[in-house]
Amino acid sequence: MEYEDPCTEPQVERVVRLYNKTDVLRLQTFLRDKFLVWAINGSNVEEIWNNVKNIVHKSIERFVPHKTLRKNSDPEYYNKEIKRLKSKVRKEYNRRKLAVQRN
Repeated sequence: MEYEDPCTEPQVERVVRLYNKTDVLRLQTFLRDKFLVWAINGSNVEEIWNNVKNIVHKSIERFVPHKTLRKNSDPEYYNKEIKRLKSKVRKEYNRRKLAVQRN
């Protein structure tokens, strides 16, 4: 018998932007340099809007750092107690490993 929980979705890797660590000064100079490009190039509103979107996407890729969140390697059936025991074992193992290295 297989049980499927419709509320849980499998975790996948995803990219998260770290906007609080943006290189603001370089971003400002980049946008100032590109201002003439998006204002002059384009004969209609649609082309100008596409230029603005492309420039903003390029600036985000260049100046906003990101990190990749990976899938949790723990099985889905791990509960709080099992996770607590797992961390407890890791702490003890590291303590023992450090004690051996000191001697």
